[in-house]
Formats: sequence, C-alpha cells, structure tokens
Amino acid sequence: MSTTGLSVPVHTFRVITGTGNTALAEGIAAYLGVPLCKATTSRFADGEVFARIDENVRGADVFIVQSTNPPAENVMELLLLIDAVRRASAARVTTVIPYFGYARQDRKDQPRVAIGAKLMARMIEAAGANRVLGLDFHAHQLQGFFDVPVDHLYAAPVFTAHYRKKNLENLVVVAPDVGSAKMARGFAKRLNGSLAIIDKRRPAANVAEVVNVVGEVEGMDCLIPDDMIDTAGTVSEAARALKNLGARDIYVCATHALLSGPAVERLSNAPIKEVAVTNSIALPESRMFPQLTILSVAELLGKAIRYTHADQSVSSLFD
Repeated sequence: MSTTGLSVPVHTFRVITGTGNTALAEGIAAYLGVPLCKATTSRFADGEVFARIDENVRGADVFIVQSTNPPAENVMELLLLIDAVRRASAARVTTVIPYFGYARQDRKDQPRVAIGAKLMARMIEAAGANRVLGLDFHAHQLQGFFDVPVDHLYAAPVFTAHYRKKNLENLVVVAPDVGSAKMARGFAKRLNGSLAIIDKRRPAANVAEVVNVVGEVEGMDCLIPDDMIDTAGTVSEAARALKNLGARDIYVCATHALLSGPAVERLSNAPIKEVAVTNSIALPESRMFPQLTILSVAELLGKAIRYTHADQSVSSLFD
C-alpha cells in the first residue's frame, strides 16, 4: 500500500484526547510509543464546545480517550470528537472511556426519571462510535445498552499488584454492600484473603448507614474495594464499623475517585490507612489528602488498545 503523504495507511492507529484527562491519554500514548494525534478542543465566548482534528486520520484506526465525569462539557467534547473523526473518514472509531458518567442512572427506580446511562449510550453511537472500551462500569448491564461491541475492562489487576507488594497477612476483603460481594470475592481469591460483607441501607441518595458486618474482622487487615468513591459516606462509615469490631489496618481501593462534596474530609478523618484509586478521573490538587495513592491504568488501557487494533482478545488481559 502506498504511504505517500496523500493518506494514512489503513493499519495506522491514532490516539486522540479531549481535555477531560490529558495526563492519562499522554500516559497511554507513551506506553504505546506513539505521539498523541493533534486535536483542538476549545470554547466559544458563550461556552459552546468546538472540536477539530488537526492531523490526517483518513483510513486510520482511531481511539478517542475521554472520561465523561462532570462537567458536562466532557461529554460534549467526546461526542464532537467522534463526529469530527468520523467525518474525517477514519476507518474505525473506538471510544476509550476510563470513567463512564451517568452509569448510576441505569434503570427507572422511581416515577418519571430519565435512564441517563441508556441515553449516553445512544448519543455515543449516534455520534459515530464503532466500539466502546470502558473501565469498571458501575453496572455491568451497561454493556447491553450499546448496539456496538463493548470491551469492559477491570482495574483489579492494577490493585492486586499494588497490594501484593505490601505482603498483607491475615487479610479479609470486605464488600461494602451485598451487590459488591462478587467483586470482593475476586479480590479475596487473588490476594489469598477471606471475605466479609457489610449490610447497609441507603435512606437517601449519597447517604449510607452500616447496619451489620457479616464475617470475622477482629485482629485482621481489611481491604474495602469498590468501583467508585463519590461522597465517601459508605467507605468512611464502613471503616469505622470495622474498627469498632477490632479490625487492624483498613485499606480502601476504588477505580473511580469522584471525591465529591465532603469526601476528602470524610476520608481524611476516617480510620483508613490508605485510599488507593486509579487515574481514570483527573484529580485537582485541592482533592488530594495524605492517605491517597493514585495508581495508573495507562498501561492497562494501552494494552487493550493494542489488542483491539490487532484484533486480538482483550479478555486475555485478565486470564
């Protein structure tokens, strides 16, 4: 095939990012050994989002890296970048979404509410995405909201590698609620720990009350895994309950660090030795605190991009 300056070879892939998490996209590109494709995302005077691809992507396999956490402009940047790439005649467009916002709105659990996760999926497809690569969806059924292929990745290998280095002994993995028991069981198996479950109730949104702890935690190191930390009400109350039951050191890990509202204060004051999160969401300095450890998922996402581009099995990453 000719590789003159007239077109990009069909086997070439490009990595593009919006402004949602530039540092992570740069890490992915560095792992892959390619430069980020030049693109412009800016705002008009009234705040309207503008997107332009500044390099030739005709016939290329394009991967757009953009989390969809607030502000809502992150979503608009993703949609406009997809549309711009599609109109620039890319061969395939894959959206790499480290954090899929609106995932908690995945069902109609009260009258007259929107199903935001389904709406997000439809908008991404309508913009022209050919496939989606996501990380630790809040609800696994989100994959069914898309009619294009979805590769659902897990940050568990990143966390288990981190905790294996600590050589934790007498470890119990504590599921923060019944719905997280399967994930906690996976961590317990990989880290040779036992399993406990917190029975909690949620009287209102972003409000959690610990009712009981099922399992033995006295004198043991505890690890509380979750997919996200928003206001940190669940994990801070869970840590106190475990400490009251005689737990030794308490560790918390979560893929997505939203850290909204009082989260930093709650985590700083809770009896937690370390809070490990990934860089799926770019955190400002104002949301940092001493117990916080940020682990990179750039290599994990980079491998998934490489496997997707080569039409290899992404699931082999977790074998």
